[in-house]
Amino acid sequence: MALIVHKYGGTSMGSPERIRNVAKRVAKWARAGHQMVVVPSAMSGETNRLLGLASELAPSSAKTSYYRELDMLAATGEQASSALLAIALQAEGMDAISYAGWQVPVRTDSAFTKARIESIDDVRVRKDLDAGRVVIITGFQGIDPEGHVTTLGRGGSDTSAVAVAAAMKADECLIYTDVDGVYTTDPRVVPAAKRLGTVSFEEMLEMASLGSKVLQIRSVEFAGKYKVPMRVLSSFTPWDIDLAEEAKSGTLITFEEDEKMEKAVVSGIAFNRGEAKISVLGVPDTPGIAAGILGPVADANIEVDVIIQNISKDGKTDFSFTVNQGDYQRALELLRDKVAPALGASEVVGNTNIAKVSIVGIGMRSHVGVASTMFRALSQEGVNIQMISTSEIKTSVVIDEKYLELAVRALHTAFGLDKSE
Repeated sequence: MALIVHKYGGTSMGSPERIRNVAKRVAKWARAGHQMVVVPSAMSGETNRLLGLASELAPSSAKTSYYRELDMLAATGEQASSALLAIALQAEGMDAISYAGWQVPVRTDSAFTKARIESIDDVRVRKDLDAGRVVIITGFQGIDPEGHVTTLGRGGSDTSAVAVAAAMKADECLIYTDVDGVYTTDPRVVPAAKRLGTVSFEEMLEMASLGSKVLQIRSVEFAGKYKVPMRVLSSFTPWDIDLAEEAKSGTLITFEEDEKMEKAVVSGIAFNRGEAKISVLGVPDTPGIAAGILGPVADANIEVDVIIQNISKDGKTDFSFTVNQGDYQRALELLRDKVAPALGASEVVGNTNIAKVSIVGIGMRSHVGVASTMFRALSQEGVNIQMISTSEIKTSVVIDEKYLELAVRALHTAFGLDKSE
């Protein structure tokens, strides 16, 4: 008997019929003798609907109390889907029970709308599992030290599922989505994209951080930290598919590198339209200038991605970096109102019409000329590079957004990802 965690996304939970199919699939696993914990997302579109209602009443606020109420509101979406799934499982003849995050409890810090999990108490859940019940736990949410409901941010249900699997030392965490695995790139951009049977944890972490929407980055970080066996697969296969076949489908996130992985120099092309570039112009080229710019940005809980500082001229330099588009306006105002005057900057400018394209592959460690192949492919298509960022297994470039799909297709071909094995 294995302890298995299933996670189902919003599309998988998008209607009563789909919830019924999820229940049939979970029941199949439970009848095979497995202990089952299920972490569902809110029904597709529900979180946006709820936050849209809040926005109609008050578009935004800097007050902590406002974000507390957003979490109270948004958390109800997962609570509804969890209860509905429990009801569907009971209709299938299964003994099932649902819990909100605070009932488990899933303990988090107090960063409303962006909370981080600190611990999970599994005593209550294990008692139910030992009694033969299927346990459903709301994704995306927890409770802070003051007893306030918190949410983990977009994609937080993935994080919840992997965290539950880690806390309970589950045999495997299966992430069911509307796609059948991890692809070399988005098939909607490159129809020739191919599904990967396995992908290393390091590659998946890079892909998630660089814009791949298959898994949320914090869930991959959790999986890596606690060595949680994880697989991405589709919830739209027939629910009664053979269990052994289903258990080996999709893409396995592996912690072991093999020779086949090493042969592939680049495993995938990731991209992200959701970033914006900010440039602080004419700042003094002196020690501590980067900290003077990025320190206040970090204090405002705004994450920075690609960073570049230009060569000094006449004792002045320009400093550019990218942020999530959701944080763009707030970062721009902070820099213009407080940071630039304090540092003596001449101007702060921004650009939201950018995109980031990245090549990822553990084979890059042992191959030379990978970056030059990337730059050559982009050059041949007339794509200008604005910024560059690298790590051991990835190279990212910031380009004009209008060239995004052209760049992705060119790179997919340049690194042989179109070819059949």
